[in-house]
Amino acid sequence: MAEAVHSVRFVTIDSHNEGQRVDNFLITFLKGVPKNLVYRIIRKGEVRVNKKRVKAVYRLQAGDIVRVPPVRVAEKADDIPVSKEFALALEAAVLQECDDWLVINKPQGLSVHAGSGIQAGLIENLRQIRPEGSYLELVHRLDKDTSGCLLVAKNRKALNYLQEQLKAKAFRKKYHALAVGYWPESVTEVDKPLKKHDVGGRERVVKVDPKEGKPSVTRFQILKRLDANGVLCTLLEAEPVTGRTHQIRVHAQSVGHSLVGDVKYGDDKVHQHFKGLGFKRLFLHAASLGFPDPKSGTFVDIRAPYEDSLRLILERLSAG
Repeated sequence: MAEAVHSVRFVTIDSHNEGQRVDNFLITFLKGVPKNLVYRIIRKGEVRVNKKRVKAVYRLQAGDIVRVPPVRVAEKADDIPVSKEFALALEAAVLQECDDWLVINKPQGLSVHAGSGIQAGLIENLRQIRPEGSYLELVHRLDKDTSGCLLVAKNRKALNYLQEQLKAKAFRKKYHALAVGYWPESVTEVDKPLKKHDVGGRERVVKVDPKEGKPSVTRFQILKRLDANGVLCTLLEAEPVTGRTHQIRVHAQSVGHSLVGDVKYGDDKVHQHFKGLGFKRLFLHAASLGFPDPKSGTFVDIRAPYEDSLRLILERLSAG
C-alpha cells in the first residue's frame, strides 16, 4: 500500500472531540499509523497541546490546538460510493433522531463497521451520505446477521455519556428470536458462562465454559408457538443482561433450542427445511432499545419493525 508523509498540522478541537483522550484522538486522526508510533511521538513530545507537552491520558478540551507532527500514513483506499437507492434506504431506516443520537433499524447482512475483508459497514456508509463534518460513532454493536435497533452518537459528549450508561447497565435491549422446538415454560433465564474459542483462521465460536467462561445471563419470554410445516418452533423475547458475543444464540442452543437460520450453532437439517420455505437468514432481531437521553436523562424506548424477510416467514407459519 502506498504511503504519504504529511507536514506538521495544527488541529483545533471542537465539541465533537471534547473529552477524548489525546492518544485515542490521534489513533483515529492518523488512520493507518501503528498505535506504537502514536505513543512514541507523544512520549517524545512531538505532539503538543497549546504548545505544551502532554501525556497520552490528557483529555482534550474544546478550543485546544493540537500539534500533529509529520508521520507516514498509509493512504486509504477510495470509498466505494453509496448508491442513491442504498442511501435512501439507510435514511428511511432511521427510526428516531435528535441532536445527540440516532437509532437506525440495521438491515440483516450488513456489518456495523469495516473490518477484515469488509471495506465499509453501516457506520462508514452513514458517514458518507451525511453532510461533511458530521460526527457519527457507534455506541454499541450488532452482529452482521442480526437486524434491528442500533444506536449511533452524533457528538463526543453524547458518545461518552451513552457508553458510560451502557457499562452501568442502564440500557434495556430486547430481541425477538425464533427458536427451534417447543421452548419449555420453565426456562425463563439462562445463566451460563461463555468463552470464545478459535477454530482456525479468523473463525471463532462461543461455547458454554463453566471454568473459564465470563458470566453471561439472558432472560427469555415465550411470545408465540408456531408450526413450520411439521417443525415446531417458538417465537421468543430475549433480554441479554450481559453483552457477550453470540450470547442469545449460544444460550438458546445450550438448552436444546437453537435459533432458526443459525448456520454456526444450529441444525443443518432444520436450516435446509426453512430454506425450502424461502427463509434464508438468522431469525434474531433487536426489536427494542431503551436508554437514558444524554440531555434530559429521560428514558427513551424505541422499537424496530420487522424486515420483510421476518414478517413474511411468520405469516407463513401456523399456530403451534
